[in-house]
Amino acid sequence: MDEDTKKEELKKAKEVKKTEETKKTEEAKSNKKADEVKKVEKTEEIKKSEEVKNDKKDEQPKSKKDSQNNVSVLSLLTFIIALAALGFGIYNYYDKNISITNYNGSDGNSISFVEGSIAEIANRVSDSVVSITTEVRTQSWNGTSSTSTAAGTGFILTNDGYIMTNKHVVEGAKTVNVTLNNGTTYKDVKVVGLDPLNDSAILKVENPQDFKPVTLGDSKTVNAGQQVVVIGNALGEYQNSVTAGVVSGTGRSLVASDSTGSSYERLSDMIQTDAAINGGNSGGPIINAAGEVIGIATAYASSSQTVGFAIPIGSVKGIIRNVIATGEFSRAVLNVSYLPIDASVAEEYNLPVKAGAYLQGDNAVVSGGAGDAAGLKTGDIITKVNSIEIGKAGSLTTLIGEYKVGDTVALTVLRDGKEITLKATLQAYKN
Repeated sequence: MDEDTKKEELKKAKEVKKTEETKKTEEAKSNKKADEVKKVEKTEEIKKSEEVKNDKKDEQPKSKKDSQNNVSVLSLLTFIIALAALGFGIYNYYDKNISITNYNGSDGNSISFVEGSIAEIANRVSDSVVSITTEVRTQSWNGTSSTSTAAGTGFILTNDGYIMTNKHVVEGAKTVNVTLNNGTTYKDVKVVGLDPLNDSAILKVENPQDFKPVTLGDSKTVNAGQQVVVIGNALGEYQNSVTAGVVSGTGRSLVASDSTGSSYERLSDMIQTDAAINGGNSGGPIINAAGEVIGIATAYASSSQTVGFAIPIGSVKGIIRNVIATGEFSRAVLNVSYLPIDASVAEEYNLPVKAGAYLQGDNAVVSGGAGDAAGLKTGDIITKVNSIEIGKAGSLTTLIGEYKVGDTVALTVLRDGKEITLKATLQAYKN
């Protein structure tokens, strides 16, 4: 091979090599670009993925936030309602309206004392019990006058100064003084009114301080055998003495006299108890194991240490409500006279029931009275007042006593063997 041919082949070989290197360079550049594109695409995908996640994140909390906001609003409303209820309860307690409720929504007469609870209840209620002292001016047969003192008990009805006691404690008194459990004494206390049909009265203290009202219970459900506590100014000397016992019976009738034996009053529907009621206890509260007042201590048998009597609190609730609402002492009545029915009365008059009020006699229904306006007639038998049966729950007078003047009650009446319902709007008692 000549020299020229060798040079030509070498030249061709170099060109081929250069072409292959150029090709490789171009491929490398192409691959690099592809890698860069992939990186960009991957970055874009990651970015989009992050954006989607953020969008989802934003969307989910949005409903979650809405839910949380709803819960917050609901919680706030619940708190406001609870606060309002608490405020209303506090207002009711400290407002002049007396608390007439049952124990935890149930009947306080079904509860029994447990160890230590008598002391707890007595201590709690004692601040609502007051001692009453009176001055009575009497005139002898020869015209000379003298002043004597007497003592009794009462209990606070409202924080603005209303107090319940017995009529015989303050009747005829020249002055009435009230002493709280803490020793504070109020003089020249006003007698708001005396009950024309029962041995009860209401007093009013002006500008009272730290008065703590009692809670009134339900005397319609009092049972023989249930435990009770009596608090009173025993013997007029021992302020806020506490005695305990049981209810011995209900629906008792008796003729009570004052300490001089010169004044007599017939009382009916009384609660009997063996808890000691001594002179000076008159007008004090009889309390059940729930701390509720179910009766007003009124009388005791002089021949016995264990027979005392109390007016059922239900019989004066209407008077209390009337005084609180209007400031006027007034008893609501049906204006009828009746014979309380028991087994012997039912047999004597051949009546179809063994409990109720028998409107018997020519003037049994007073003309123009509440009973007359309601359509009651002589010979009717009233068996229920607002669905409460007359009998164990109380007499007609006692059940009507729960209502104030102007209230309307439903009377269940037996007439000619048929049961009818009449509506009566109660009127004020007029002597």
